Amino acid sequence: MTATEDVSPEFAAATTTAQFVEINGNRLAVEVLGPEGAPVIITHHGAPGLGSRAEPRASFGRLADEYRVVVFDARGSGESEGAGEFSHEQWAADIDGLREWIGADTIIMAGGSYGGFMSMEYATRYPDRVRAMVLRDTAADNTHSELSRTNALASDRVTVDMDKFDRIDEGRVRDNDDLRDCWREILPLYDFVYDPEAVERKVAATPYRYEAHNYAFSKNLPSYDLKPVLPGITAPTLVTVGRTDWITPVSCSETIVSLIPGAELAIFEKSGHSPQIEEAEEWTATVRNFLHRVAPPRTGTRTGTAE
Repeated sequence: MTATEDVSPEFAAATTTAQFVEINGNRLAVEVLGPEGAPVIITHHGAPGLGSRAEPRASFGRLADEYRVVVFDARGSGESEGAGEFSHEQWAADIDGLREWIGADTIIMAGGSYGGFMSMEYATRYPDRVRAMVLRDTAADNTHSELSRTNALASDRVTVDMDKFDRIDEGRVRDNDDLRDCWREILPLYDFVYDPEAVERKVAATPYRYEAHNYAFSKNLPSYDLKPVLPGITAPTLVTVGRTDWITPVSCSETIVSLIPGAELAIFEKSGHSPQIEEAEEWTATVRNFLHRVAPPRTGTRTGTAE
């Protein structure tokens, strides 16, 4: 089975055509949507080794009628090459390389889940380059790992094989087939409404790159903690989250909002980890209204076109 329109883009390989751009010695699969001259949004997908540009293309790409939206497969994910290491420092440097490539002095930084980790990493490492930030279902440190394990154990949807849970959570999967098997185990926890058939479609559509996944979860996340540096972010920030998100619960978003000066919080009551899909219209309107206030599109850039 391949990714089709009935598969959520949250966990699916991209089916659109990318251009390949060499950034910091590594070829990245990149798409640019929206009119030239509009404010630039660079958006980072979640789930290293599992995610792709398909999700941010589907969600933040809705803003390409007014904004210049750059979506890409991160180093080691999707169709991009996987040279070098998969550290937060390297991934943040790749974002800045894309900013330089697109020719933007400043950008709107956006991302969900692990893409939210990288959005905050970029905003703290390159503060002068970020004019606004949009986060979705993410966390400021690795305590969300403890919360998600508790939530998995308490689930009344499925009985999770905790050996598989721990292998994927700790970055100890053996190969792409093992990553697929462990992924299948936790996918039923993600959505507001559980659909076993949809889970199998997502399993089939996900692009598997176990090296990036293992690096992210075994090397990056154990020491991940941005709480001390978040108060230094000056860019206007919107944090969005689904009410029943099991892996980065609402409390994680509340922590971020408490630390970034002036940050705003929007909770979506009928969503799990993916309000950009489960309450797409409301989520998109919330993000667009925020950006209109803090980084308004230029007059005459609304086109509805994509490149």
